[in-house]
Amino acid sequence: MITRDMTIEEVIRRHPQTVAVFRRFGLSCMECQIAQFEAVEDGAGVHKVDVEQLLTELNRSIGGAP
Repeated sequence: MITRDMTIEEVIRRHPQTVAVFRRFGLSCMECQIAQFEAVEDGAGVHKVDVEQLLTELNRSIGGAP
């Protein structure tokens, strides 16, 4: 399960299919050098994205609970 405190890089490394979700939400995280340090929650906040909605979609993309 993907959580708000995981780094963006960790999410993408473990679950490459999440790249499409990040892009859909306007986060080009795979191209950002800060992704290795930035938590999903922080990245969502910077881009004014609802973190709960992002987490729901990220977890759906890996077959996790909504």
